[in-house]
Amino acid sequence: MCKYKDTNLGIKKLDFSVKRGFMAAFLTDGREIIVPVSMFPDIKRLSVKQRQEWMIMDDLYFSFEALSRIFSVKDLLKV
Repeated sequence: MCKYKDTNLGIKKLDFSVKRGFMAAFLTDGREIIVPVSMFPDIKRLSVKQRQEWMIMDDLYFSFEALSRIFSVKDLLKV
């Protein structure tokens, strides 16, 4: 979990079907964050199929089978 403004945040799942060009991240505190995929050029370059192959690590980080880069909750929040 990530401590952010007196709240422990983690990632439960990702969803790319919310709206074209956007990614939704469902957090462990019940919130949903929707961010433009353009914020993450590496993810933007992935195909639709590759975006479906995401993984969450320790509730704090996420990555994709086709990428070696690891992203965090803080990347989503731009903390």
